[in-house]
Amino acid sequence: MLTPADFATYSRWAAMATLVMAVLTVLAFVLRWGVRFRFVGITGFLGVVTVGLFALSIVPIVHSSVPGAGKYTLVYDNGATQVVITVPPDIESSTLEATLVQAANDVFSLGRLGRGGDRLTVIARTVVHPEAGVTAPVILGVATRSLSDRANGAVTVRLLEPAAPSASTLQDS
Repeated sequence: MLTPADFATYSRWAAMATLVMAVLTVLAFVLRWGVRFRFVGITGFLGVVTVGLFALSIVPIVHSSVPGAGKYTLVYDNGATQVVITVPPDIESSTLEATLVQAANDVFSLGRLGRGGDRLTVIARTVVHPEAGVTAPVILGVATRSLSDRANGAVTVRLLEPAAPSASTLQDS
């Protein structure tokens, strides 16, 4: 995994390439080369790449893993306060709890819109088949964390008792 020091090195090299292209661009305008406007585009693009690499050297990309967390799939994200993940139906409660914490940490971002509240809610669900040809989603647990406080990474997890859907309750809906 790349470190901020690696990105700092890359940004220095990109800055040097940007300066070289800027000098070539000025030279192209002075000598009225036909490709001078292409040099402007190349110089601008290198400038954007340099700024991006410099930003990555300042703000590290950190991924923390929660011990005991299982695999999950993100199935819904409204970009604000609600996320739904799916987990295997045979997941154990300790693994589910760790997976909910992992998902809450993974999707947390200060750029999320807090419309309707200050809490990020992660809902874990699975899909069961109570009988042939019938599929039903079952909510297994909910995790919440603050959207505005990055320092407080406390995640509240509530595991739910899955009520096995019967064929009659599915047909009534």
